[in-house]
Amino acid sequence: MANFYTDNPDLKHHLTHPMMEKIVALKERDYADAANYDYAPINYADAMDNYDKVLEIVGDICAGVIAGNAEGVDHEGPTVKDGRVTYASGTQQNLDVCRKAGLMGMAMPRRLGGLNFPITPYIMAADIVSRADTGFENLWGLQDCAETLYEFGSEDQKQRYIPRVCKGETMSMDLTEPDAGSDLQSVMLKATKKEDGTWVLNGVKRFITNGDSDIHLVLARSEEGTTDGRGLSMFVYDKRNGGVNVRRIENKMGIKGSPTCELVYKNAPAELVGDTRMGLIKYVMALMNGARLGIAAQSVGVSELAYREALQYARERKQFGKAIINFPAVAEILSVMKAKLDGSRSLLYETARYVDLYKALEDIAKERSLTPDERKACKQYRKLADALTPMAKGIGSEYCNQNAYDCIQIHGGSGFMKDYACERIYRDARITSIYEGTTQLQVVAAIRHVTTGTYMTLINGYDAQDVRAELQPLKDKLRAMTEKYQAAVARVAEVNDQKLTDFMARRLVEMAANVVMGYLLLLDAQRNESFTTTAGVYNKMADAEVAKHADFISNFDPAQLSLYDVQ
Repeated sequence: MANFYTDNPDLKHHLTHPMMEKIVALKERDYADAANYDYAPINYADAMDNYDKVLEIVGDICAGVIAGNAEGVDHEGPTVKDGRVTYASGTQQNLDVCRKAGLMGMAMPRRLGGLNFPITPYIMAADIVSRADTGFENLWGLQDCAETLYEFGSEDQKQRYIPRVCKGETMSMDLTEPDAGSDLQSVMLKATKKEDGTWVLNGVKRFITNGDSDIHLVLARSEEGTTDGRGLSMFVYDKRNGGVNVRRIENKMGIKGSPTCELVYKNAPAELVGDTRMGLIKYVMALMNGARLGIAAQSVGVSELAYREALQYARERKQFGKAIINFPAVAEILSVMKAKLDGSRSLLYETARYVDLYKALEDIAKERSLTPDERKACKQYRKLADALTPMAKGIGSEYCNQNAYDCIQIHGGSGFMKDYACERIYRDARITSIYEGTTQLQVVAAIRHVTTGTYMTLINGYDAQDVRAELQPLKDKLRAMTEKYQAAVARVAEVNDQKLTDFMARRLVEMAANVVMGYLLLLDAQRNESFTTTAGVYNKMADAEVAKHADFISNFDPAQLSLYDVQ
């Protein structure tokens, strides 16, 4: 029987990365939960076996239920009546089976009803679910909102809300508004504090994924007379209390099973999360980083599906007396698709591991004081996670779209028809480079890690690791790419013009990403020989991309920058 975890050995490769032993020890507090919970692991091997078994359940459900429902959900979609959303029948079945299997709230602590999974295997589950049905991952994956509530909510809020999520209730993050998309500082939904100290919310939210969820995290303006981010706070709203209705569901290009809603708040009772004025500055930034990692996982899952659909079709489709996979032009497309898939997946799990490390240490800091070494490590891990998250989301989503495009191309005219899954994959993929911050916004977040040297620190660390003799030519090529990258960074920096830096930001970030992913695949190949071919393909592709950007930057005359202004 098909299983989307066991049929992909690359997932096990990333799950068993050497860094996981440290991550698991921190997450499990040296396995202290084993004394209180029968299902808590007693050591590292036990924990890894637990993750493996749960992911196998995820893979079984995704292959056996969710993937089979994907086409029907795409056609049926959700509906809205009297202010409430009804999911497509396949979506409801997906939710029911995930609830019965205990797959909701996986990353939450056991004391709150969760499985206490680290971020890495949780993100792996998101990768698998996305391969089955991109839109359903939004409903399942938005339970990551619980992570923000766990991180910043009061103990009372944690006890009341998080167990409900772990039992299967859904969540949403209500951020954007008709006049506040990416510019969240412009949010105007009003939060009013009543005389009894409670809060009510009034206004409109738009483009809210799973907007009729059970529990909402809401960004609202709590400070009268303010117009910027310092006047915004975060609130938790419980649908059972009433006051919020769905005005409409957006008619979207893709991910049709995931209802994207316009919400009307009318004196909706809500609770403040954390402190006032910190909603955007602190809490939403943390929430968005988690969401962006989730979209990076979604992108990898869609890339996986696109590659597999293309590969299967190329093996089966015959032209001129032979399968089209035997034509070099087709084989070349497939090899590049696989390289982009493997590169983005390696970057995804490298990011997840650093997120795991700093979040585990921050959680420990709530229980005891960190040692000076732990504080230093936590700060460094967070910096690396902050640097890699926009790269993983930005480049991963672009690769996802490219692979969806090439999937259709390999299908030819058939790919343009709804008879094949690739047409739906193409529509579903498109949103990944838009929501939770467009690729351009990911570049804005990433460029400071180019200029401050964060990426070079990572690259130097990768380069310091030994590789087998047969992999040395790949490493030498990566060193040459790194020199071109450093020269491009220096070329832009010496002009000392912020406009030029912003103009070149995409190219510099892409160069950094090509080098980083090249090294990650090299190290994958060092640990597992099955990655040797894809590391070689990616190396050649990355070399060409780095050279292209390096040539553009080295030959660019800053005096001509104004020529690119569009009026």
